[in-house]
Amino acid sequence: MDIENWPDRFVGLSRLSPELKRKLNQSARIRRIKAGTRIFGAGEEPQGMLFLIEGTVRVHQQGDNGRDIVLYRVTGGESCVMTTACLFTHHTYMAEGIAETDVVAAEIPRATFDALVSDSPQFRDFVLWAYSNRIVDLFRLIDDVVFGRMDLRIAERLVQLADENGEARLTHQELAAELGTAREVVSRQLHEFQRRGWIEQGRGRVRLLDADALAAFAASG
Repeated sequence: MDIENWPDRFVGLSRLSPELKRKLNQSARIRRIKAGTRIFGAGEEPQGMLFLIEGTVRVHQQGDNGRDIVLYRVTGGESCVMTTACLFTHHTYMAEGIAETDVVAAEIPRATFDALVSDSPQFRDFVLWAYSNRIVDLFRLIDDVVFGRMDLRIAERLVQLADENGEARLTHQELAAELGTAREVVSRQLHEFQRRGWIEQGRGRVRLLDADALAAFAASG
């Protein structure tokens, strides 16, 4: 992996001038983070802007009732919108970021971020474009949580999370956190899917026996 040219992996940053790319490279600290590591947590203040080069980071929030919800995931070639928001507003994080896989990221200091946002229209456009897209995703999440049918959402998420072998490796509690609901709700619906012959449950995994039927059901709402 060519770490030196990491800005070219990001839509928007790749169009920056050679001078600005050099500034990013010179100021960036390359971070290599093991899977399962907490990258940031609620109440902490970001020290810089994170650009994910490789891997996946899960951003989730816990409510006062102890229930978790996954807000979004950051993958290679993306930046973390919550970090962006905190840098803009000088607020602390309101959620937690966990490395789901081994992660390689570039972190630029707050001073560099502020200078580039102020002086570079291309960099500012990149930041605002990424921010706007993620905000739209969060509005969709709110709509799903408030108005969506949970059985359809569970079916859709199982199809999304299944690997090439048709297995979604997660517990009922983890699936509940993905959707912002209670474990008991997920368990009841998974038993119903199993009764229909669409899935098979195991310890910490759900195997899709009829992914087409699940996908069709998810799209029926």
